[in-house]
Amino acid sequence: MYPAGIFESQGAHSHLVSAVAPFAAALILRLLLGKSRLTTWLVSLGTMWFVINVLLAPYSLEAQHEMESLWARFR
Repeated sequence: MYPAGIFESQGAHSHLVSAVAPFAAALILRLLLGKSRLTTWLVSLGTMWFVINVLLAPYSLEAQHEMESLWARFR
C-alpha cells in the first residue's frame, strides 16, 4: 500500500477541493485584509499545499503498474 492510500477513497472532486480550498481561502483573506505579512504567508503556504497535492496525488492502479513495469525495465 502506498502512503497516499488513505486518499484513494476520496473522489476526484474531493481531491480537487482539498487542493484548491486552502489556496482560495488565502487569496480571499488577502483581498479582505490587504497585503500583510500574515496574508503573504498564508498565500505561500496555500500555494505549497496546492503544489504538494498535485505532485503527490495518488495514481490509479493502472498508472502504478505502468510505473512499476517501467522501473523494472531499467533494472
